[in-house]
Amino acid sequence: MKIKTIIKRTMLAAVLPLAALLASCEDDNYMRFDLSNSGIYFTKDTLNYSFSVTPVEVKTHTYNIPVQVMGSVSSEKRPIGYYIDADSTFAEKGVHFTIGKACVMPDSIVGYIPVTIYRDKLEGTYATGYTQYKLCIRLAPNDCFTPTLDSLHQVRVFRFDNSVNQPEWYNAHGEKVWQKKYLGEWHPLKFIKMVEYFHAVKDIQPETYKAMVKLYGENLEHIEFGDPYQYRTVFIKYIYTPMYNYFNDPANRDYILSEFPDFPFDFPNPLDV
Repeated sequence: MKIKTIIKRTMLAAVLPLAALLASCEDDNYMRFDLSNSGIYFTKDTLNYSFSVTPVEVKTHTYNIPVQVMGSVSSEKRPIGYYIDADSTFAEKGVHFTIGKACVMPDSIVGYIPVTIYRDKLEGTYATGYTQYKLCIRLAPNDCFTPTLDSLHQVRVFRFDNSVNQPEWYNAHGEKVWQKKYLGEWHPLKFIKMVEYFHAVKDIQPETYKAMVKLYGENLEHIEFGDPYQYRTVFIKYIYTPMYNYFNDPANRDYILSEFPDFPFDFPNPLDV
């Protein structure tokens, strides 16, 4: 009898929490999504873009500002409501940027506000300083979404420019360096082409490229002492030599001067160094 009583009590102890859980699921106060009114909010905190070391031939870039839906998915494409906060924006729509159709695609809870920026309209040079532009966007209610969470999740500032700064390469004394022996005087176009030819190694020697990215960074941000001595032979063959040929090709001279009138044309022949 004692054993049966213990078994009954054990079973009752197991059943009661389950019954309570089932009852709570049927309670009218149980939290449910409001399927008729989805919330929407920004997710990514930092929104920055610089054309920087992208090839000079690239004149536009589209940056997709992400938003998140709080609620149900839909089989329809849903527009995102937003407006530009003019008081917090330093850029002109139609000149420095345009905005495409902002929407959440069918069967998705992630959407984007696509902002296209125009390189040729961005002012500043490495000599005079680069102008930084900013676009402030606030979410707005529409027939599909209502901005949700706190106010910080309903506004974002997208900053963009055309800056090309000397890389953070330092010598043993902590002083910034630029390898004039192989590169001549510092100029942003040289670094743009250097990164361009560095990326091209990926198709030529993929495993070597992967190892160099791990060591130097995807855009050569971390070259110790400014000298990639571990892969100097690779740099001379696949980066410095193509750079020398590009800068010394008469067919490129007019284009280079049209984009960078102060270009020095002093790139050394890597085979003579």
